[in-house]
Amino acid sequence: MNIESIVNAILGIVWSPYLVVLCLLTGLYFSVRTRFIQLRALPDMLRLMFRHERSDAGVSPFQALSLSLSSRVGVGNIAGVAMAIAFGGPGAIFWMWIVAFLGASSAFIESTLAQIYKDRDGKGQYRGGPAYYIEKGLGQRWYAVLFALVTVLAGAMLAGTQSNAITSAVNEAWDVPVMTTTAVLLVVLGAILIGGVRRIARVAEWVVPLMAVAYLLVAALVMVLNADRVPEVIMLVLRSAFGVDAAFGAMIGTAIQWGVRRGVLSNEAGMGSGAHPAAAAEVSHPVKQGLVQSFSVYIDTMVVCSATAFLILSTGLYNVYDPAVNGIPDEARLLLGNLPGVEAGPRFVQHAVESTLPGFGRSFVALAILPFAFTTILALYYMAETNVSYLCRDRPAAWLMGVFQLLFLAATGYSAVNSATVAWSLGDIGVGLMSWLNIIAILLLQRPALAALRDYEAQKRKQRDPLFKPQTIGVSNTRVWES
Repeated sequence: MNIESIVNAILGIVWSPYLVVLCLLTGLYFSVRTRFIQLRALPDMLRLMFRHERSDAGVSPFQALSLSLSSRVGVGNIAGVAMAIAFGGPGAIFWMWIVAFLGASSAFIESTLAQIYKDRDGKGQYRGGPAYYIEKGLGQRWYAVLFALVTVLAGAMLAGTQSNAITSAVNEAWDVPVMTTTAVLLVVLGAILIGGVRRIARVAEWVVPLMAVAYLLVAALVMVLNADRVPEVIMLVLRSAFGVDAAFGAMIGTAIQWGVRRGVLSNEAGMGSGAHPAAAAEVSHPVKQGLVQSFSVYIDTMVVCSATAFLILSTGLYNVYDPAVNGIPDEARLLLGNLPGVEAGPRFVQHAVESTLPGFGRSFVALAILPFAFTTILALYYMAETNVSYLCRDRPAAWLMGVFQLLFLAATGYSAVNSATVAWSLGDIGVGLMSWLNIIAILLLQRPALAALRDYEAQKRKQRDPLFKPQTIGVSNTRVWES
């Protein structure tokens, strides 16, 4: 039994249909409990996103959003969408939309909780996330330690999917050896990681908006040039999602599973990763950052992922594999093979852009993936580092952080030079384990977040800029807010 078979066996257990149902039902539950905050509060989300509150202890809401988007807007928006189409059919895109809409409420709950229970580390900077609110809110240190350990491992696994996409895209576009790209990547990455959260946040604040706008402009141009096919693409997605398309009629179960899996990996709603940068923001009320983080789910899935999906589907350059066959598909197992011999991932997008803009597609997608994936690796490192800090009671020794940085770089480099399929499977295992642990935690710990929302809305009705006082909603163990 080789490593790929072992990884796939574990993946099948972690991403059972139970997790798919749990993600969808939790999002629906919190949507109802918050009275669909993801719709009601859209104007507030946009207003709060550009507030410039910051301090020596925390970053601004926009910097926290950018750091969160660094994790969310990554290779999952390019390679992940391509893989969802390849293994779940076009209908997987519809279920990505559903999990994003419902998941925005889960993102609100977890990010609000991260703000309520945030703490300061040994340098006086804000730290927080699921491990912190599990221990402080639920009083379960063992559960918090388990989440922290899983998240440290998941961060390294997920970073591998990003580094693998970088080396793959650069090799496809310019035939640069994988080892050369990996070496350069690790040197630049190491130089930034040494600077800590503020350097990471500054990089994300500038790179994320620029890369997203450039990518969306090219995707829009390709769709305009293929505008006559867009209505057909929309109908194909809807037919495939409900199993009524002639070619993909038997794939409804696979479409749901891959749509939810890739959706959670892309927008991270319910997974808990977005809660880490949310806790680092300087705000006057936890709900403010909860709303900002909720909006980031829309940016990720409804905008960037949708652009990739329509780009691929409108050109027709993609493969879809038979869901009845387990393991790595080959050409003989294709249900639809418009790109025979092309591995699912960034290459789908490169061929799609190249077909419409000859001589431009391969290079552009490689250039887009570089900042997308690189900033995601930075955000994943911050997530993992926060949990290392938690495990060390927010006072990790300098030598320990140095060892952790080296191990993180080693894991990133290992996946960069190995099979893309294994890298993505390892990343999916990490996402699945984090989602199981975090969703159970926020379901148990929902009361403080919902009480904070009621307090925020009550102050808004009185024409006040909401200020948070934890004693007014009966929440304790919130050292930062109490001081």
